[in-house]
Order: sequence, then C-alpha cells, then structure tokens
Amino acid sequence: MNMLRNKKILWGALFASTTLMTAASAQTVTAVMHSGLRMMDPIQSTAFITREHGYMIYDTLVGIDSNFKVQPQMADWEVLDDGKVYRFTLRDGLKWHDGTPVTSEDCIASIKRWLDNDNTGPVLEGFLADYKVVDDKVFELHLTEATSLVLDSLAKISSRPAFMMPKRIVEAAGKEAVSEMIGSGPFKFVQAEFRPGVRVVYEKNIDYIPRSEPTDWTSGAKQVNVDKVEWVGMPDAMTSANALLNEEVDFIEKFPFDLLPLVENSADLTTRVIDPLGNWSYFRFNHMYPPFDNKLIRQAAMYAVGQEDVLKALVGNPEYYSTCASPFGCGTPNATDYGTDMIVPANIEKAKELLAEANYDGTPVVLLHPTDHVTAAPQPVVIASALRAAGFTVDMQSMDWQSVVSRRSNTSQPSQGGWSIFATYGIIAAAGDPFANTTIAANGKEAWFGWPDVPEIETLRLEYARAVDDESKQATAAKIQELVIDEGVIVPLGQFRTPAAYSNKLQNIPEAPITVFWGLEKKG
Repeated sequence: MNMLRNKKILWGALFASTTLMTAASAQTVTAVMHSGLRMMDPIQSTAFITREHGYMIYDTLVGIDSNFKVQPQMADWEVLDDGKVYRFTLRDGLKWHDGTPVTSEDCIASIKRWLDNDNTGPVLEGFLADYKVVDDKVFELHLTEATSLVLDSLAKISSRPAFMMPKRIVEAAGKEAVSEMIGSGPFKFVQAEFRPGVRVVYEKNIDYIPRSEPTDWTSGAKQVNVDKVEWVGMPDAMTSANALLNEEVDFIEKFPFDLLPLVENSADLTTRVIDPLGNWSYFRFNHMYPPFDNKLIRQAAMYAVGQEDVLKALVGNPEYYSTCASPFGCGTPNATDYGTDMIVPANIEKAKELLAEANYDGTPVVLLHPTDHVTAAPQPVVIASALRAAGFTVDMQSMDWQSVVSRRSNTSQPSQGGWSIFATYGIIAAAGDPFANTTIAANGKEAWFGWPDVPEIETLRLEYARAVDDESKQATAAKIQELVIDEGVIVPLGQFRTPAAYSNKLQNIPEAPITVFWGLEKKG
C-alpha cells in the first residue's frame, strides 16, 4: 500500500509540474495519449504511439487521403518508361529541423533503411533495380517491372510509415535505433523536456511550409496553429478523466467506454470519434505447433468464438462497434463478406464436429491474456470461454502487455514458453492493403507472429503488387481473403471506434486514422 501511495504521489508531482508549465502558454495543447512514449524510432518499432510520434516530427514523400488515394506530400512524382521509373521531385523549402536542406540523398538513404526494416521490404526490393540521384531535389527509383507497390507502400499509414530522415542520422544508426530526433515535419521534438513514458513536448516548426491542398488524413496541408503540444502520462483512466474535467488537460486520445457518462453531458467538453473507420480486433494462431498446426482444429476455434460476444465485452455500447468478417476491414475497398458464417456468429456444435473429425487429443491451448491493456484484455477471456464450451483444453496465462509482446515472438513449443493464441487490434485504414496489413503475410518463419505457411497467399500477394488498376487489385484481394479465412491465417473479432474526449477550446480537430495535431486550433 505504501508503494502504491508513493507511486501516486510521484505521478501527482510530475503532473502538477506539467500543469504549471502548460498554464504558462494559452497556445499549448496538453494531451493524454493511449500509451507513454518510450521507443522513439518509428522505423524500428511497430508501436502505435511511436508511429504517432513519427508523424509529429517527420514527413513522408507521399500521403494518403480519406478515399485511399495516394497524394503528394514532400514530393510530387511522375511515372516513366511504362511504369518502370518513378521520378520524385522534392518541393521547395524543405528543411530538416537543424536547418539543413532536405536532399535526394537523404530520401534515398531513408527509403533503403525503411525497406530493411519494414515487412514490405522483401517484396518491394524484388522490383527495385536501382536508385538514381538526378540532382539535390530530384531522384528516381528504377524497377524491373511495373508495380503499384511503390506509391502504396510509401504512403502507407500503418506501423513503420516511410518517414524521411537526414542521411547522416540514418548512416549513424546503422542497424540500431536512431539516436537523434531530427525530421522535417510540422513539429520539433524538445529533447530537454522529454521524460520517457511521462512527458513529451513538441514545439511548432516555424520553418515548415505546408502544402496548399486541404488537410485530408496524411495528405494536404499540415498547418500548425499552436505553439506547443505536450503528451502527458497518466496512471489510470479515472485520473485522466478527472484531469480533463478539471481543465488540467485538453485532450484524451482514447476515452474509456465505461467512463463516457462522466463527460458526455458536460457543456465544456466534446466526445467524438475522430477515426471514422476505427479499429479491428483479431486473434492469431500459432501455426507451428499442436493443436493449431491442424487446419480443422483452427477452423473449430473460429466457429466457436462469436464476434458479438467479444465486442460486448470489449466495448459494450453497440453504437461503437460492428461485426465484420473481412481481414481487410469493412469500409475499405478490398473488403468482402467471405467467411461470415464461420467467424461472426458462434457455432459451438460445428466446432465440436470439427474437433471430433480432427481427433483432437486435448492438447492445451496456451492463451496469452494481458491484464493491463484495456483494449486487449477482454478478448482472451471470451475466447477461453468459447473454446472450453467447444471442448478445447485451455491454459489462459495472465501477464502484462509488454510480456505478451515479448512472449509472442517466442518460437518454442507452447508447453515450453511459447504460445497458441494471442489477441490484439489494429487500425482499419491500414488493414485494407495486403502489404500494409502485416497479418496477411503467410510466408512461414518470415511471417508475422504465428508463422502461417500458405504459399498460395504469397503468390497472390505478388499478383496484387503487379496489378496496376483498382479492379484487378480488388479481384486478387478477394482471393486472398478466401485463403486467409479458410486457413485461419488471422481471425477477425469485429470492429470498434473509440471516441476521443476534449475541451471545447479545441476546434477543427481533423478526422484521421491516426491522432494528428496539425489543423486544430485552441481558443481562449
């Protein structure tokens, strides 16, 4: 109890000091994000908070709008030689935060490092023949054959976006994380005020020249209208809710569903979903070991778990959730309803039939349960109950989220420190592309955690990369979805939208799949 009391006193002192600093400037926005920032390199880390940090201080060559169309950002482009040459021209006035100009060599170095780290890399590198610096502002990517993957990948909004960094920082980092937070984006990182997990400060980049087009997701003008943005850590949801009610913070990125009644009727606050597509939850099998190395047993588990049961436990309020069978996310161009019968309603009897057909021998299902992650904790409880009802032996192991993140990379047998199932979630805006959606890859040990090995999916992903029109892409994506569902590569658990809550002093907060702080204004 003393340790808990001391911890609260420490958090209170840290927050109080932050509040005093915030009060000194009417043009400072104080935000509580979904997590504290500790991992700083958005090219090496897939953590969403690191990605959001990346969008504050870095920029991308191209962006994506709310119609899923690629748009110019740092650069305009033209396609030459029947689609085999992409020529990028950097726009005028681009500077790094240290005052030096952004050059073609910086961008090529950044692209190479990004490809070495991102899951798209092995595929896109297969199309790349050469890089060519034309001059300081113009460079080219030369391909062996035409592919739409170049722009789609450079514009992706998922984890590890293709952020541009100075060549000197890229080369100094090598295979390690970058140690200097220098970008060319609309905000600058204030190193002197950084407290890992507790406080991050960004100041307006007065040298940033926004584009002239309207702001739309990660494309268009990134006009900064405040002097500073501070991210402050909070010990728990109730503390952050009270801080918002007491005008000690301006913005809470993901407001807990069960606490919404505290703020919904306040005349001084707004609750609003700023990501209209929202998130999708899913669970993942370990395909390498029993029992889920057996396709029939994977399908039995898929029939057993009902999306509505999961969503009621995770969200509760049907205003904020919907069922969806597509691993590409309902609302995206590549979504279909294939697999709805298998994974939306619970069908315990069908699950039992498949277990009997597969001669399931009672091998325990090691199910990872993060107890400290509000958006990943309910799913395993519902999954465990459904699997037990179908006849599975379930060993649900509780731990913190960071332990789950570490454990899921363990390739040992489930009985020797590995796992059988874990659940998490992602943004729908990034799910609709077979390359941005890392859960779709099925190239065995090179795939994302779970390591499914379905060569037909990899063949279709290459077919998708070679497609140059939307109709061909959608037809190929439909085939991919059928295989993904039939093989149990990933199991969607439905979609949900989490509202943000913020002071009415904040206006013009952009709608986007990520939380951005350009475009908004603070009045009063």
